[in-house]
Amino acid sequence: MQTETWKETMKEAKVTYTLEMDGKFVIIENVPARVCVETGEQFFSPETVERLQQTIWGREKPKKVVETPVYEFAV
Repeated sequence: MQTETWKETMKEAKVTYTLEMDGKFVIIENVPARVCVETGEQFFSPETVERLQQTIWGREKPKKVVETPVYEFAV
């Protein structure tokens, strides 16, 4: 019988969360997340999700504003 060894593939990290809302991009830096080292998928705690929602929907004043170029990918 073969025993399978389980290996933790998640790490705690600070990530940048981005969202498009009403045609504008919202960027939130330094968000705590668990990140899969194999796929890069990000997982947020319920408390973090609640704080993200409060920040975005509460329309807090941003720390800074950045200009972003937009390109069309058309064939």
